[in-house]
Amino acid sequence: MLQRECLAPGVHLNCIPADKFNRCRISLHFRFPASREKATDQALLPLVMDRGYAACPDMTQLSRKLARLYGAALSVETSMQGASRVLSVSITGIKDQFALNGEALTAEYAAIAFGVAFEPYFENGLFSREAVEIEKTTLTRQLESEINDKRLYCVRQARRKFFGDSPAGIERDGYLADLPAVTCESLTAAYHEMLRTAQLDVICLGADEGVVRRMTLEKLANIQREPAQLENYLYMPAQPTEHFREEMDLVQAKLCMMFTWNQCAKPEQLNAFRLAMSVFGGSATSRLFLNVREKQSLCYYCASRFASPTAFMMVDSGVEPANAEKAEQAILKELNDLVNGPITEEELENSRRGLLSGLTSVGDSLAGLENWYYNEILRGGAINTPEQAADQLKQVTAEDVRQILAGFRYSVGYLVTKKEEPSHAE
Repeated sequence: MLQRECLAPGVHLNCIPADKFNRCRISLHFRFPASREKATDQALLPLVMDRGYAACPDMTQLSRKLARLYGAALSVETSMQGASRVLSVSITGIKDQFALNGEALTAEYAAIAFGVAFEPYFENGLFSREAVEIEKTTLTRQLESEINDKRLYCVRQARRKFFGDSPAGIERDGYLADLPAVTCESLTAAYHEMLRTAQLDVICLGADEGVVRRMTLEKLANIQREPAQLENYLYMPAQPTEHFREEMDLVQAKLCMMFTWNQCAKPEQLNAFRLAMSVFGGSATSRLFLNVREKQSLCYYCASRFASPTAFMMVDSGVEPANAEKAEQAILKELNDLVNGPITEEELENSRRGLLSGLTSVGDSLAGLENWYYNEILRGGAINTPEQAADQLKQVTAEDVRQILAGFRYSVGYLVTKKEEPSHAE
């Protein structure tokens, strides 16, 4: 069970038992308001921060340092959570008691993670110009390559149409057109703003809690903090369905359908959403898999997923170009049938068993435990263990599933398909 301690306004230390593992993990999650104007600076931050820190500014030197610590692993990543951005610094390595020479490994891990987060390598008070330019090139290539993965491209295009100018639609990886304007100065300003405004959750799994607590307080002591108030939930209002079509040179068309629940999701509804998604299109026993994919052979893949922070459901599929409209109508029919027709005990229990199995495996890895509890923190309300969530999931009924699915409204359909052959009329 997670032990959560408030160290300062907007700062929490979260300790999770990890006795069964021979490794430990320390993570710092900075959650702060996403900004369209600063999105590209915010996206570039983890790439530059991952290169080193003041006490170890060279990437090769940092790699050697991690290798000497019995192959410790460091990561710096960013993700989106509704209208917020999260920057995460994590380090994983073996526990102190397994060190061959009695080294205090937790202190070493913490020094690296907190060094990366709070003491980046600066030149004259700014991020290194060379590092910024190198990572701008890396991010440019990443953004330019989006179109090469047609499934990902279709999903992102659908999201862009669905969210429009909403803060929830800000791109995690920033914007290609904005990259030339990113400078050492703008990136450094974005970093300091993150330190000032972020809600910070430090998560400690199997490491020395005293060391982590002390280092957290030391690093924050000289920072002027103004933690931002963040929204846990938002939603996009229902609208008449809009269809978009884009033609490319491809064989398999991609169809992405976006639905809004038209109100904010509540933490206590999450298990009903989980079961509803599994029954509709989130498992190998779902209606979309068995009926649209297997029986009707209308798609190569077809799956649904739900995002609770923004209360939307997405169905994405790969289809024959000629079957795109049929697949769309078949997907809508399956949703309507679940809302207005019977839901069998067999399909409900098949989906429930799959979800319960997944909850059982949460504790099989440090990353799994951390992801579970940090997501619980982000949702607000009571923090449930996987076991508590399993007990709640067992209480979800077919009528609960029906009510969840009945709330969705189809907002955006985005189709990426092959170019139509020109007609050769006489």
